[in-house]
Amino acid sequence: MDMEHILPFKLDASYLIVSLIWIGIGAGFWVYGKKQRSGPQLFGGIALIGLTFLITSAFWMSVTGIAIIAGIYYWSRMD
Repeated sequence: MDMEHILPFKLDASYLIVSLIWIGIGAGFWVYGKKQRSGPQLFGGIALIGLTFLITSAFWMSVTGIAIIAGIYYWSRMD
């Protein structure tokens, strides 16, 4: 059976590599936010992990990930 009929999205190498990178960064933010009891890093890490499941384009995933990291930076400076 062909994988294109099973999966609702196209699975290519660039998507897998970029999603692995963003999941790693998100997990780092999540762990740091949980240990330090810091909301921006905790929720930003969850958002970075979740973005890999919602966006199927490697380019738009990276653009959104950079925007989330900028939001984490801005939110943490407001505290």
